[in-house]
Amino acid sequence: MTTLSGLHVPLITPFAADGTVDLRALEDLAHHTLSDGADGLVALGTTGEPATLTAAERAAVTDVIGGVCADRRAVFTVGSGGNATDGTADALRSVDRRADYALVVVPYYTRPSEAGVVEHYRRVADASPVPVIVYDVPYRTARPLGVETLLALAALDGVAGFKHAAGGVTETTVRLLAEVPDGVGVLAGDDPFVGPVLALGGSGAIAACANVAAGEYAALVAAWRERRIEEARVIGGALTRLASALFAEPNPTVIKGVLAAQGRIPTPAVRLPLLPASDAAVAAAVALTTAAIAA
Repeated sequence: MTTLSGLHVPLITPFAADGTVDLRALEDLAHHTLSDGADGLVALGTTGEPATLTAAERAAVTDVIGGVCADRRAVFTVGSGGNATDGTADALRSVDRRADYALVVVPYYTRPSEAGVVEHYRRVADASPVPVIVYDVPYRTARPLGVETLLALAALDGVAGFKHAAGGVTETTVRLLAEVPDGVGVLAGDDPFVGPVLALGGSGAIAACANVAAGEYAALVAAWRERRIEEARVIGGALTRLASALFAEPNPTVIKGVLAAQGRIPTPAVRLPLLPASDAAVAAAVALTTAAIAA
C-alpha cells in the first residue's frame, strides 16, 4: 500500500433542471478536474450530497466517477460510513471493486467513547476490501479525537490515513503530523487550512473547493512538496480567501453556484434541507475564483 498523498477532489453531484442527477455533467466535471491536476476523485463525499441521493443515484454517481478514474488511471475513493459499525462494515464489503480507498467518517451523533471509535475502525477495516481513510470531522460528528486515539487508529491494519478536518490547526494537528507512522498519510480536510497542514508535513488534501480550482490546489500541494515556500504561501493565501467565500453559505451551495455561473454544470440546484446560495455569495465567490485562477 503506497502512502496516501496528493490532491483528491470530492465531486459535487450536478442536478438537471428536472431535478434528476445529470450524469453527463458529472462525467465532464470529473474529466475536467483530473485534467486540471487532481490526483484522484472522491465519490459520495459530503460535498456530493449523498444523504439526499437514492440508492440507485448513489450507485450511478459511483459508477461514473469510478469509470473516469479507471480511464484516467486516477485514484478513486468512495465515501461511506455511518454511526452503526455493522452497517458500515456491510456497506464496505460491497464497495465498488475499482475503488482504491474508502473514506469512512467517525461515527456521528451517538458520541461513542474514543475506545469505541478505535474498535469501530478495527472492525470496519477488517471488513473492507480496500484501505480505509479515517474522516475525522468533529464539528460534524460531535466526537473529537485525541492524538493518542488518532495514533491508535493509524496503527490499525487496513487504515491508510486520515482526512483531518479538525476545524483549524490545533495542538492535535501538530502532534499527529509529527508522530504519525511512516506509510500513513494525513490529508488536509479543511480547505482554509490546507496550506498550514501541508507546511507541517501533511501529504495532501481532500478539498471541496477544488471543484472550482483544482489546478490551484494542485499547485499548492506541489509547491509545499517541492519546498517552494514563498510560492506556496502566496498560493495558499489566495486559496484561503477563496475557501472563505465558497463556504460563506452551507457547502456545496456556493460551489454549485459558481460552477453553474461558469457553465460547467446545468443548474446550481441542491436538495433540501439545503437551499441554493444567495446571488451575493455566488458573485463574491466567482470574483475570487477568477482572481485565484488568473494568479
